[in-house]
Amino acid sequence: MNVTELARQLKVHPVKLLQILPEFGFDIGARAVKIDDRVAQQIQRDWRRMKFTIEERERKEKEKEKELEKQQRQESGIVIELPQVLTVRELADRLNIPINKLILELMKNGILTNQNERIDHDSASLIAEGLGFKTAEASNVPVVQEDPTHLQNLEKILQQGGTDGTSRPPVIVVMGHVDHGKTKLLDAIRSTNVIASEAGGITQHIGAYQVEWTAPKTKQKTKLTFIDTPGHEAFTVMRSRGAKVADIAILVVAADDGVKPQTIEAINIIKAAKLPVIVALNKIDKESADPQKARTELSKQGIIPDDWGGDVPMVEISAKNNLNIDKLLDTILLVAEMQAETIKADANRKAAGTVIEAHVDKGQGPVATVLVQTGTLKVNDPLVVNGEIYGKVRAMKNYRGDDMSEATPSTPVRILGFKLAPRVGDILDVGSAGTATEINLKTKRAQSTGAEQRPIAAAGDTEAEENYKTFNLVIKADMLGSLEAITSSLEKIKNDEVGVKVVGKGLGNITADDVSLASATGSVIVGFNVATTSVANEMMQNTGVQFKQYKVIYDLLNYAQEELEKLLNPILIVTELGNLKVMAIFRTEKNYMIVGGRVEMGKLLKDCKIRVKRNGEIIGKGALSHLQTGKQEVKSVPEGTECGVHFDGKIKLEVGDVLEAYKEEKKEKKLVLTA
Repeated sequence: MNVTELARQLKVHPVKLLQILPEFGFDIGARAVKIDDRVAQQIQRDWRRMKFTIEERERKEKEKEKELEKQQRQESGIVIELPQVLTVRELADRLNIPINKLILELMKNGILTNQNERIDHDSASLIAEGLGFKTAEASNVPVVQEDPTHLQNLEKILQQGGTDGTSRPPVIVVMGHVDHGKTKLLDAIRSTNVIASEAGGITQHIGAYQVEWTAPKTKQKTKLTFIDTPGHEAFTVMRSRGAKVADIAILVVAADDGVKPQTIEAINIIKAAKLPVIVALNKIDKESADPQKARTELSKQGIIPDDWGGDVPMVEISAKNNLNIDKLLDTILLVAEMQAETIKADANRKAAGTVIEAHVDKGQGPVATVLVQTGTLKVNDPLVVNGEIYGKVRAMKNYRGDDMSEATPSTPVRILGFKLAPRVGDILDVGSAGTATEINLKTKRAQSTGAEQRPIAAAGDTEAEENYKTFNLVIKADMLGSLEAITSSLEKIKNDEVGVKVVGKGLGNITADDVSLASATGSVIVGFNVATTSVANEMMQNTGVQFKQYKVIYDLLNYAQEELEKLLNPILIVTELGNLKVMAIFRTEKNYMIVGGRVEMGKLLKDCKIRVKRNGEIIGKGALSHLQTGKQEVKSVPEGTECGVHFDGKIKLEVGDVLEAYKEEKKEKKLVLTA
């Protein structure tokens, strides 16, 4: 067997393969071209073990290098000065590390961003110290200015609303470590609300939803707006821009597991945003639960329980068994009352808010869910995102799916009318329409790093847009680099009829939110080197959402290409055969006729298709299932021959009609992966 062929089967470069083999006892030269077939089979059998050994060694070497690098930085005594606000690229330049490495570290710490996003000093210090750098706050360093200028004024607008406006529903973000029960808690809150109010009013939409809770003592009804996992992403992005999305944070901590890495990340985010926090100690129904241990671990992170003399309320709950959910909601109302002076907004100005979720819907085009933070958003208002006009509000729907004419502060609203889907975390500021410019669709699409998004069809191109088919995917990967490689590769699978649409993407294991998104958008979930949570797995079985797992990018791309080819309309090849003139009618039934005639041109074939012409015009279609010359059934009749035919069709033939015979062949189309 050729070395290159073996390397291709093992999905490894031939040079690397020849370097690896001697280490595992295969006496193959570095310049070998061929390998004995028996040896090749042995290599194939042992390859998984060899590959695992090599990867483990490389991983340990990288960890050792990283630890050594971190130690050297700590021993060097060099202090990195960081301003109050800086971009990710500026931070990478100050730390003298590759931008991709820094973005990956940010992702590990719960901050989803790109090189041009701004992050605050606390976040930058946290990342830098995690990499082994010593940091200090820079003195006399000007704050990085961001363009357009309306971003600089958004926080001021919200602050004015918080002092001069009227009360609005509080916005709560739920955070915590993976599998500590965030999703279960949100489900429990929704079910509790259904029991309390038959009308419900809590239909969840991707990103944010509202519930209405009645305080037991005052019997006063209060709306509460919850930001789900996509809101977490928007929350971190907007925090880096200096704007406040949530009013209260709920930190979910499993009583049997205590404080974990993502718990600490959530605490750092909450502290940086200066949010009042409520701790929900979940899973107290489990035998291994130890609430006091969890309290102790939280106190070490600066989260001191109020019953220990601190200022953080802690509620012991069981989301699974719906235990003490009412107490948690009462505590939220109590904290909201204490923050009443700041939980206000001016409903009489133009709307401003945050994009919580955005995607391209097959039937409705680009759609976004926006949390209105101040002002009132109305139908026909211009959609100004980051200083550019993305369109105007054609329609709005609330969290129940009802049409709305206007949306007041703290309302999550689904908006139709975007020419291009905005990004999660983008700022909508209707008041800046006077200084905004029209969006350049061509430039924006060129800047996109995800799968190709088609624009809304222009006038006259409606038919092409309706015929365009998409294969929807929700992609989760273990590394940011892998995710970017997958989405950029999918973008290259191009065709005028079909395309891949990535409706959701992210890092980490498949969660219940991913399954909900896939179910709502008719998508397939693709996992690259990631697993599924038990809840997500159960949801996929119940909803029928398809899940594909890959470890090799090429296999994933091949799968996407095969699925797209199934959506392609085949090429129809029509071949004209000949004409028969009807000279006699022998039998007439409901769905067929037997007639006689002469083949005046070409030939007839059994089972060919027929166009019926009368007085020069086509009046219908059918097929010939039998041909007969004399008393013998034949497969074809040549020109100049008289014959009898069995015509299948609903058209009633007459003497003098002309039957045009033809055949159709379907040829499957293939997609070409462009370079």
